[in-house]
Amino acid sequence: MALCDRDPIANVFVGSRVRASSLDPSRLGGQLWGYPDGGELSAVCYSGANLVPVEAGPGAVEAFAAKARMQGRRCSSIVGPAAAVAQLWSLLAPSWGAPRDVRSAQPVMAISGPSPVAPDPLVRAVRPSELDVVLPSCIAMFTEEVGVSPIGADGGAAYRARMADLIAAGRSFARIEPDGRVLFKAEIGAVTPLACQVQGVWVPPEARSRGHAIRGMAAVVGAGLTLSPVVSLYVNDYNLPARAAYRHAGFADVGAFMSVLF
Repeated sequence: MALCDRDPIANVFVGSRVRASSLDPSRLGGQLWGYPDGGELSAVCYSGANLVPVEAGPGAVEAFAAKARMQGRRCSSIVGPAAAVAQLWSLLAPSWGAPRDVRSAQPVMAISGPSPVAPDPLVRAVRPSELDVVLPSCIAMFTEEVGVSPIGADGGAAYRARMADLIAAGRSFARIEPDGRVLFKAEIGAVTPLACQVQGVWVPPEARSRGHAIRGMAAVVGAGLTLSPVVSLYVNDYNLPARAAYRHAGFADVGAFMSVLF
């Protein structure tokens, strides 16, 4: 946890997994590889559905790449700080083959106080009974953002369970109209005492450019600040409307991620 907390924004995903699981393999959702330097743990790499390096310098990245080559690709993505992921992918590419997509520049953004924008008063925590109302929007967001549907061989059971867990934890937010239309939705996917990370921000195409994302994010920021002192997210550099909306809502660039998608 101390290692993850060196950069609580960049390492929020792994930090949240470590805290939630206490490294119990059945709850961690993968393996955690450690790299020692002078007898002290200096870097780790989460290996599960994602491969995520934490505080990894060049020597640690080389060691993690060797481990990953030996194990074979089991992840659907490599994601994390841009420099470490770029080196990791350069070492794995010859043996892992062509990826589906490489997103080499993903600004990491954060806010540590209330949004300067008035929040949408109709954005609220999703109720457990509303899972089926918001799930189509979650699937649409995932498919648009990642490029593939989350409905896999299990018929979407794992994705549905993940969304149900976030709703039960009070970390799924949406503006749901009386007729059941979802005009905005987002989740707080990872939480530590030092930072939390917003994911899955989505507005339906026909309702975009009307300020729903800006005011919705202002509401999510308010909720996030009750969990952690910093609210963060990362976004594709080419998604200029989203970046503009986040800046308008008070977020500022604080780093850069890179993702390799399979």
